[in-house]
Amino acid sequence: MKKLFLFSLIFLITRQLAAQRAMVDFNGGWKFYLGDDSTASQPGYNDNAWRQLDLPHDWSIEGSFSEKHPATFNEGALPAGIGWYSKEFTIPETSRGKQVSIYFEGVYKNSEVWINGHYLGKRPSGYISFYYPLSPYLKWGKEKNRIAVRVDNSAQPDSRWYTGSGIYRNVWLITTSAIAVDHWGTTIATPRINNSSAAVAVRLAIVNKSGKPRPITVQLVVSDAAGRRVATKTTAQLTVQDSVTDLSDVLTVARPQLWSVRKPVLYSLKTIIRSGGQVLDVCETPFGIRSFYFDAAKGFFLNGKYLKILGVCNHHDLGALGAAVNEKALERQLRLLKDMGCNAIRTAHNPPAPQLLALCDKMGFLVMDEAFDMWVKRKNRQDYHLDFEAWHKKDLEDQVRRDRNHPSVFIWSIGNEIREQFDSSGTRITRELVNIVKGLDTTRPVTSALTENIPEKNFIYQSGALDLLGFNYKPEAYPDLPSKFPGQKLFASETGSALATRGHYDMPSDSARRWPPDSKGPFTGGNPDFTVSAYDNTFAYWGASHEAAWKAVKKYDFIAGLFAWSGFDFLGEPVPYQWPARSAYYGIIDLAGFPKDVYYLYQSEWTNKPVLHLFPHWNWTPGKSVDVWAYYNEADEVELYLNGKSLGVRKKEGDSLHVMWRVPFEPGTLKAVSRKNGHTVLTKEIRTAGPPAKIRLVADNKRLKADGKDLLFVTVGITDANGIPVPTADKEVRFSLNGPGLIAGVDNGSQTSTESFKAPRRKAMNGLCLAIIQSTRQAGKLVLTATADGLEPASLVVESK
Repeated sequence: MKKLFLFSLIFLITRQLAAQRAMVDFNGGWKFYLGDDSTASQPGYNDNAWRQLDLPHDWSIEGSFSEKHPATFNEGALPAGIGWYSKEFTIPETSRGKQVSIYFEGVYKNSEVWINGHYLGKRPSGYISFYYPLSPYLKWGKEKNRIAVRVDNSAQPDSRWYTGSGIYRNVWLITTSAIAVDHWGTTIATPRINNSSAAVAVRLAIVNKSGKPRPITVQLVVSDAAGRRVATKTTAQLTVQDSVTDLSDVLTVARPQLWSVRKPVLYSLKTIIRSGGQVLDVCETPFGIRSFYFDAAKGFFLNGKYLKILGVCNHHDLGALGAAVNEKALERQLRLLKDMGCNAIRTAHNPPAPQLLALCDKMGFLVMDEAFDMWVKRKNRQDYHLDFEAWHKKDLEDQVRRDRNHPSVFIWSIGNEIREQFDSSGTRITRELVNIVKGLDTTRPVTSALTENIPEKNFIYQSGALDLLGFNYKPEAYPDLPSKFPGQKLFASETGSALATRGHYDMPSDSARRWPPDSKGPFTGGNPDFTVSAYDNTFAYWGASHEAAWKAVKKYDFIAGLFAWSGFDFLGEPVPYQWPARSAYYGIIDLAGFPKDVYYLYQSEWTNKPVLHLFPHWNWTPGKSVDVWAYYNEADEVELYLNGKSLGVRKKEGDSLHVMWRVPFEPGTLKAVSRKNGHTVLTKEIRTAGPPAKIRLVADNKRLKADGKDLLFVTVGITDANGIPVPTADKEVRFSLNGPGLIAGVDNGSQTSTESFKAPRRKAMNGLCLAIIQSTRQAGKLVLTATADGLEPASLVVESK
């Protein structure tokens, strides 16, 4: 009897689990062909000669740099073109009668999809997520299905920055019962919050594709971060028709823990649909409990407390990895920004990868979720303006549906520097776009990043539809904004556009450089080697130094915060230069993920942890006059010493955020000591390095996860015989890797290097380069060895488990 009971229980559990949704990683086992073949979508097509790979994949980053590529240096000087992907797979008989769909998080661009020769559709946008139902066209059991995807990024130029090409985000195979919560069919809001309780308002869209009405009950379960149930509610029985049924309810969470940038507490909502005792669907949605508002005079408040928005703008590429999304690489970027004191991200200028938003939820970042870089009026011949009229509504709706449950998302942006600001069509389109957003989410403000700050000239503002006004640049105009735009809530949606090459310094440092000085033709000035000084004194004509831009925002409470341009260098848009420059100089952090000096300006201002950053390096020609800067906080003053001799004490004067000494160079040790009330806070030393002698490898983690996705970022430094970093070293470093892993990319942060990101070698740039190691699905020991002519080699051992 016990055995029969146990068998029955196992059968019941198995049956119920089989009925629930499955979201399967569909990234493995694809084939790829770079080129075009009009027959590649047909059943029986022979793709045996195609390359085998796993997704996400960006074929452009694998190519060679050339000024002749149609995408031009403004898009990274890498190839684009047309590519095909295919995959064979089986669907078990147990899934017959269920709803099977394929979910693409992003394909750049003009993707077309076929299943077993049946055309599913086209999606022009390269940034939006989308899905297709597969069930009507599937074969079941042992018969193989074949999905084919054509990606067309051949029409160029189509962007102002590097886009990548291919299925560069994740793909999922989703199986649900015929009755289930619709895709993006859960909406969660927290309209009432106090210390004792929070109301969690839930709206569901439940689809019934069974072909007949059916009675169901819906159970809602809220769990805290530890998995404990904190609220539950079950509906009375209702009948779902052969359509979409909307359901709304409110749960109460006692003593809620609020999501914030300092303590990003997450909850989860589990929706369980039952019928006749059978579980039809279990859908889980993470969310956070928080409230916020903007005040026209006082700025931004999160959970009732004042918070200055300390943000950066980021494009979507991941340096040497290109556009191919990797969660570990995104996490590394966010960790660097978090340590700097950053608390907000602007997704410039497109819908981001879902993984970025999930990480921002988890790590405590606010997100300005941006939709478009252009509307009807183009910025490039082949850009999204060609598709705006036909696709903007669908794309914007899908973005809001996908992202509206993320607690990190606090602003919707419908555009960046849109050219319709300057004619009456801007008023009409703004109202339409805002209405689209508000039709799906009324809990967040809508903005557009504006450039025109004269009200009568700005037709987007004149629409009266925006909840917030974000202004790009022009900090000198901030004092007049409240009078020009009375009652409006304001923030600096883009600031800076300061330029720097990590580790490069031009003297003197105390004069501003506008590179380029205007928009009149190509810039012919600058440095012959296409470098820009890292002293934070060089910026584009429309911008300002990081220091000046931040001071302007810091000064006024009515400016709710800023998004600095940009958090990281990115591929493309190499202002002020043209080819052979192929990536940006704007970043606070370089393309390889190495902080530039200005990183410590922000860290000294945006954090309370003690900071003392001394620069530049101390390898110069004897007698040369060198400007020595220090960023510091939590101290009254800094004293500088050279070889034990004091060069004087400096204190920040006025609103200056750094101190400076002009020092004739002599070899030895430069030392800075910061003090508060006469007591030492921090001490920093920079020593003159001898000739390059050794390689030093430092990994950002001690182990890898053997999942085929995990990454290890290895900083490769060149030192002298005593271990002192050599700041001018440019040796080529060669890499070999033994064990279950691969070298996913190499970089050095140079904006002009035409070396391949995928080669097992890289020249150091100002003493540093980077190797990125990726795990496989096999566990074992990996050994990375780095060698260079004339240098003592180095090895690094790591376990992949």
